[in-house]
Amino acid sequence: MTVSTHGLRVHRGPQLLRAAVELLSSMRFAIALLTVICIASIIGTVLKQHEPINNYINQFGPFWAELFRTARLDSVYSAWWFLLILLFLVISTSLCVARNTPRILIDLRTFKEDIRAQSLKAFGQRAENRLAETPDMAANRIGQLLVSGGWKVKLQQRNASADGKAAAGWMVAARAGGAHKLGYIAAHSAIVLVCIGGLLDGDLVVRAQTWFNGKSVFTGGGMIADVAPEHRLSTANPTFRGNILVPEGGRGNVAILNQADGVLLQELPFTIELKKFIVDYYSTGMPKLFASEVVLHDRESGEQVPARIEVNHPASYKGVEIYQSSFDDGGSTVKLKAVPMAAAAKPFEVEGIIGGPSTEITNGKDKLTLEYAALRVINVENFADGGAMSSGADVRKVDLRHGIESRLGAANKTNKPKVLRNIGPSIGYKLRDAAGQAREYQNYMVPVDAGDGQPVFLLGMREKPEEPFRYLRVPADEQGSMDGFVRMRTALGDAATRERAIQRYIAKATDPKRPEMAEQLRVSAARALALFSGAERAKADAASQGGWQAIAEFMEANVPEAERERAGTVLVRILNDVLFEVLNLSREGAGLAALPNDEKSQGYLTQAVLALSDAHFYPAPVAMMMTDFTQVQASVFQVARAPGKNIVYLGCLLLIVGIFAMLYVRERRLWVWLTPGGGASGDNDGRETVATMAFSVNRKTLDSDREFEHLKHRLLALKKEEPASP
Repeated sequence: MTVSTHGLRVHRGPQLLRAAVELLSSMRFAIALLTVICIASIIGTVLKQHEPINNYINQFGPFWAELFRTARLDSVYSAWWFLLILLFLVISTSLCVARNTPRILIDLRTFKEDIRAQSLKAFGQRAENRLAETPDMAANRIGQLLVSGGWKVKLQQRNASADGKAAAGWMVAARAGGAHKLGYIAAHSAIVLVCIGGLLDGDLVVRAQTWFNGKSVFTGGGMIADVAPEHRLSTANPTFRGNILVPEGGRGNVAILNQADGVLLQELPFTIELKKFIVDYYSTGMPKLFASEVVLHDRESGEQVPARIEVNHPASYKGVEIYQSSFDDGGSTVKLKAVPMAAAAKPFEVEGIIGGPSTEITNGKDKLTLEYAALRVINVENFADGGAMSSGADVRKVDLRHGIESRLGAANKTNKPKVLRNIGPSIGYKLRDAAGQAREYQNYMVPVDAGDGQPVFLLGMREKPEEPFRYLRVPADEQGSMDGFVRMRTALGDAATRERAIQRYIAKATDPKRPEMAEQLRVSAARALALFSGAERAKADAASQGGWQAIAEFMEANVPEAERERAGTVLVRILNDVLFEVLNLSREGAGLAALPNDEKSQGYLTQAVLALSDAHFYPAPVAMMMTDFTQVQASVFQVARAPGKNIVYLGCLLLIVGIFAMLYVRERRLWVWLTPGGGASGDNDGRETVATMAFSVNRKTLDSDREFEHLKHRLLALKKEEPASP
């Protein structure tokens, strides 16, 4: 027997197409897409987007960072797979609407008046009664009552069937709440519109130009004017969203569109000139108001349009919205002085521009690149008890308990008043070594009094951007400068000065009645001073370069544990006294008077000793201190052409209307079958009608029960009964 497969081949194509349409328009497929979108949105919320790859490596490790970059989880909302899912959701929902809308519209026009009279007895909510009027009179009366109540009504007169199984009578069919099904169409259409608006205002159009229009992402550096045309988008680009930085007194007409692997440049149809930048601050140091007074120069006509742009008050020109996004440094000029932090370092002065070219510096054996990162003119800190800058609080210390409590609920916190103070300007810079590794520094221009009476300069440093700054506190001398500390550090590094300080100390500390103690004091003082200065690092077998850490390591290695506390106390007292002599010798060398041994001098000495100890761990040979600056501010504008915005607004309106209709509008249908009083038997006096009523609602509630009772009473003259309590 021969079987032909020609017919199968002919019908296989339409069958596959029908199956594909059935899958795409199914509820299960749409729910699956929405689930994936929700999961992707959660990832995009939890995982910081568009961060540099090094930030992900530092936080998650190289494996996960590479996985995030490959799967585009670091830019979820512009990932190709996310846009593809949105596109499929649009197709799925559109097919669902297209398939169901005709049936819904037909159903809205249908009264279902052809329902069998016998079927009304199967409804859960039904009622019967005899009416003292003819069927046609009853049908017209009931129809008018329903119309007055907002129902749509259709009357149908039926004749008796030839076989006698169906009686003659009138069918009153009514419906109300048709907006419920219209809500279904509105809600699903809203999803389509919102997704289409999102696709239009997303990266899809911009990315399509890199796919089909010969544009490519720019990954290099340099001046914007030098970027080639293949990296630029024309002013006719229908949709984009980018940022542009304009310094005060400057102009800009090219926005930067960040992409996953670089940037694209968007030409604007106008030039933004920033006339004046306005910023006002709260007492907390947070910006209260920042606004820009600009002039928009039309690139074609030359027209000049003045405008004021504030947060939540954008300007609009030629279909482009201009938002005040933030503010930044616009190229401030700073003058820096290098303060030596290592023995071989020498002081010098440089001048640079924030964000401008870096400076190559050579100090001793170190060859570093100085990058001018940031200028902050206002720095407001909390000096209350417990604040990071409060008296006795060490900014180098990580307070775990405070960190945990600050994240607990309000019931676990005590309200402490804040003491906020502006501690003046600070300079942020980076020092990059020959291997390309950079450390970030933040130094304050003026000394800060934390409340203990001794002003200190704060020299901050951190290894990674996600880490907090750790601060070295350098005391300010009576002139409000770091010169006293630098002189003392230089004197401490000089062997002759150390020997003179030891001799002065012995002369003051030796009891004339016990001259044999002089040699013991000299040995102890020399050893302590050499350890603290780092001169005996190798001899003491200490891992530390100097400071208190070197002395602690020496004590652990050479003094029995039972005697460490007593010996340590004696050694610290001796070292403080010798260092006081070093301090005065450094002052004498500069032609200054020696400090008296009073409480104020001891306060300065204590902070200087702590700074000298910590300075051994300072990772740079010099600390760059700002001596002068000329601030230039800049506005960061977000410019956007978003044709999908109005589509999204319409979609949101439809979504609200659709959800309201589906939740609060109940679709109801009512049938009343009216036959002569004798029914099919023919026993009829002509003035009596048997009425059978059935009521249907898409969602049964207490309100629908009450409505049914009301209709029974009004239409069939039945006694109204309240529904039983649930």
